[in-house]
Amino acid sequence: MAEKKQNGKIIAQNKKAWHDYFIDEKYEAGIALFGTEVKSIRAGAVNLKDSYCSVKDGELFMLGVHISPYEKGNIFNREPRRERKLLMHKREIMKINGMLTQKGYTLIPLSLYFSGKNVKVELGLCRGKKLYDKRDSIAAKEVNREIDRRMKELNR
Repeated sequence: MAEKKQNGKIIAQNKKAWHDYFIDEKYEAGIALFGTEVKSIRAGAVNLKDSYCSVKDGELFMLGVHISPYEKGNIFNREPRRERKLLMHKREIMKINGMLTQKGYTLIPLSLYFSGKNVKVELGLCRGKKLYDKRDSIAAKEVNREIDRRMKELNR
């Protein structure tokens, strides 16, 4: 999956998800979109903050993603925060649904990118972080930053 992202253009990332959740597994899914939504995504008018995914009747839906209306789209524009169907194999959806029924797991869109001409979303099966976990990860980042600074000074 990392190779596909390097070849494709990353449109949007959900940085808040990396801060608020432990990401256990990652999945790739396609999105069912309309033409004006794709044009708006190409312009970069998309926000993944506070978005999540859910399984309804054996189908996977992405909720809370804001895709701004295309400015030249007039009557063809859709609701900016509507439910969008995700395209995955049935087996994968059933596996994800089994994990979501466990306590503490949620499915979060991590990034949106182009794979060729198709828009893809990277989903993360996540567990929520507690406040002390967030503090630990911030402290670890600061320590690594300080180590890098010191190593840079020694190499001069």
